Amino acid sequence: MKKRDDNRRGIAAMLMAAGLFSLMDTGLKLLSPHYPAIEVAALRGLSSLPLIVGYVAWRGGFRRIFEIRWPLHLLRGALGIATLSMFTVGVRRLPLAEAYSIFFVTPMLITALSAVLLKERVERAQWIAIAIGLTGVLVVLRPTGEGVMTLGGLAVLASSAGYAVSAVLVRVLGRTDSGESLVLWLMVMMSAGAGAMAAPGWVPVRLEHGWILAGIALSGFVGQIAITEAFRDSEASAVAPFEYTALAWGVTLDWVLWKALPDRYTLLGATIIIATGLYLVRREKVHVEAEYP
Repeated sequence: MKKRDDNRRGIAAMLMAAGLFSLMDTGLKLLSPHYPAIEVAALRGLSSLPLIVGYVAWRGGFRRIFEIRWPLHLLRGALGIATLSMFTVGVRRLPLAEAYSIFFVTPMLITALSAVLLKERVERAQWIAIAIGLTGVLVVLRPTGEGVMTLGGLAVLASSAGYAVSAVLVRVLGRTDSGESLVLWLMVMMSAGAGAMAAPGWVPVRLEHGWILAGIALSGFVGQIAITEAFRDSEASAVAPFEYTALAWGVTLDWVLWKALPDRYTLLGATIIIATGLYLVRREKVHVEAEYP
């Protein structure tokens, strides 16, 4: 009964996180026509940093904040800047639903990278599922050739790859570094690094965009807490599939704000990607149950 209740709370938290991150991404898309992508990444970090600092202080996390593996944190910070910048480039050119459909390949990339970098066991069936999922990405990018080389689609795919590498780094860093340090230093490095890179061509922030920045800061901060809570005591196999509800948010926001709906290629590709993602989640659960009965 306790596990069921934990899973229900985890699912509720994941649904909240998916909605909040979709709102944050909407804010990034709204800002993207007005500012360079690297500046949008800097604004994302700077707007959230005060909330993150307050949260870490409330948690008493500053005691171990410097006891970290600096080279891996610096690498993760660089990946964070590149990932967010590329995603901003992508959503500037693509509807949210199409961008999400491509980004959903991330769990498959994480599985593949875990085998290569962490030497985790990945079975043949999982490799086949990864290959099928990647064909889903090609479908979203248009098999007819009209969209396969679009900058937006390739930017989101590059963002997904960067995020997957960062997720593998979190697995490594999580063995020795505190959760508070993982959250704080990523935001500090994104703010400082992206800010320094954006400084030469900095576009002054317009007053009317203040509410968008506030929304990005709040939705990103609360969404991060929600997704952490989602996986804290719940089974990942029960919670992870609900991350795909972001697609429903993307379709809704695309229609409400931009009167855009996904085409048949996006829907078909998203179906392939989500189906293989769900298979990998289920396969992981069976593997864990077999090893730890």
